[in-house]
Amino acid sequence: MKRIVYREWKLAPQRYWGLLAILAVVASLGGLAFAYMEHEGHWVTGMTNQIVWGTPHVFAVFLIVAASGALSVASIGGVFGKTLYKPMGRLSGLLAVALLAGGLMVLVLDLGRPERLVVAMTTYNFRSIFAWNIFLYTGFMVIVIAYLWTMAEHKANRYSKPVGFIALGWRLALTTGTGSIFGFLVARQAYDTAVMAPLFIAMSFAYGLAIFMLILLFAFDQDDRPIGEKVLFRLRNLLGTYIIAILLLVLVYFLTKLYGAKHYDLVAFYLLDGGIYTILFWFVWILAGGLFPIGILFHPELGKSRAWIASACGLTVLGGLASMYVIIIGGQAFPMPLFPGKTILESGFYDGVGGALATYAPSLPEIFLGIGGVAVALLITTVGIRVLQFLPESLADRDVDPHAARA
Repeated sequence: MKRIVYREWKLAPQRYWGLLAILAVVASLGGLAFAYMEHEGHWVTGMTNQIVWGTPHVFAVFLIVAASGALSVASIGGVFGKTLYKPMGRLSGLLAVALLAGGLMVLVLDLGRPERLVVAMTTYNFRSIFAWNIFLYTGFMVIVIAYLWTMAEHKANRYSKPVGFIALGWRLALTTGTGSIFGFLVARQAYDTAVMAPLFIAMSFAYGLAIFMLILLFAFDQDDRPIGEKVLFRLRNLLGTYIIAILLLVLVYFLTKLYGAKHYDLVAFYLLDGGIYTILFWFVWILAGGLFPIGILFHPELGKSRAWIASACGLTVLGGLASMYVIIIGGQAFPMPLFPGKTILESGFYDGVGGALATYAPSLPEIFLGIGGVAVALLITTVGIRVLQFLPESLADRDVDPHAARA
């Protein structure tokens, strides 16, 4: 393998500043949405006493989960010694930090009282998974930045593999912790299962890699940098495998729920008569975000087209957002059975009211805040690859594949 040379992103100044302006405007809309909700109160959102985690949490959890998965390319190259992936390690680390920053921004600004985050950061209840996540998120940020330093600084290269091992373990713990937020909530039938942790790990791999591939394809195409067929197809096959893992774990989730008769109504809600949640589950998450990408990625002809591969990545991201919407909001919409099999009592919080589903419709401020977090992540990535050397000059097979070089 040739010595990999890294260079800043050389996009034409007019196009670069135009891209930054678009992202800045979208991020500003998110800021304005936060200011509006902070001033008026959360009654202007679609959230209620039943749906307390709305659309901003969908975006926030998606970005946090994807941040962990975006680092998988760096882990495969640096920790497991796969030469083909090593040149992409820097971009992988940068994107992981950017996605986590965007997700945490949305999460904090959706608290209603964001200044009270200081309480969460200074007073800990270690019986709560939320307290653990304070350390998981901040620790992940610090470790990945250190990992990037060991990759970029020649004198620190010898520490790259040990730090990479720590980053690998930490990101698995982070995604396990995020999935366990839902898995430990026994009051909600849709959440209460240990399958949530491995499901979120699989989703992190797929969604993070899909975003990474989209960024990689766009940046290299705009800068006329070559990407070898072997590099692209290795990433393609990896993404397809991750999506298959998600579908398998979704199947395990429903088989687990069906094993207990008390969950039959929940399964019917998701699969048959859940309205918008059933539509999103079947048509956006499973079909558009799962089966379609698998069909494209492993198709003998479509799987060779970069445009189709990019389309599969985009569909995977769309399916990822739908999956978070179904899990987070759908899980809250399903009524809480206070006394299973008994007469349902009513309370001021509508817990278990006659088996009625909670209603929720995303408001514009919620949508703008969520998209604003995505824009912040892309801003960090765009500026990072422009001012620092995160991108290799070439990912051509002859430059990154030793076997191709010898051939």
